[in-house]
Amino acid sequence: MRAPKKRRLYLVLASLVCLGGAVALSLAAFSSSLTYFLSPRQVVARAPAPGQSFRLGGIVEMGSVKTTLSGNKPTTSFAITDGRAAVPVTFTGVLPDLFREGQGVVTIGAMGPHGVFVADEVLAKHGADYMPKDVEEELKKSGEWDPRFGPPPNASAWNDMKVKGSGT
Repeated sequence: MRAPKKRRLYLVLASLVCLGGAVALSLAAFSSSLTYFLSPRQVVARAPAPGQSFRLGGIVEMGSVKTTLSGNKPTTSFAITDGRAAVPVTFTGVLPDLFREGQGVVTIGAMGPHGVFVADEVLAKHGADYMPKDVEEELKKSGEWDPRFGPPPNASAWNDMKVKGSGT
């Protein structure tokens, strides 16, 4: 009688160990593929390590967009701001049709060696009132927008979206 109970116990324990290992491997794979969202203020305060992928969102700063050709591909440099800080960005490739100054955008990429965010992808959405949800939350936190006083600021009307105290 004891041998079948012991075998069953070993089988249950072995199954639990295998299940635990599978869960641990799944969580490790999932966490390595996460791309965190950061605002310009967070990047300026504590920049991620160069090469670490993350999403950077905010408003394209007015007067910051410059495009050059490198080879046959356009390289665009611009700054993304949240009204408190700005991060310089470079992107090589064709930008979305809806990309423009004063527009809310989310970029995906990593910090380069000289403090410039190198974007692999730039996302812009249609509509003058578009504001990425994460950017909206950061504007609330930074005090740039208080939901008690109406909808978020219209991105196309942010002509004075320079970094406070920068003098530019």
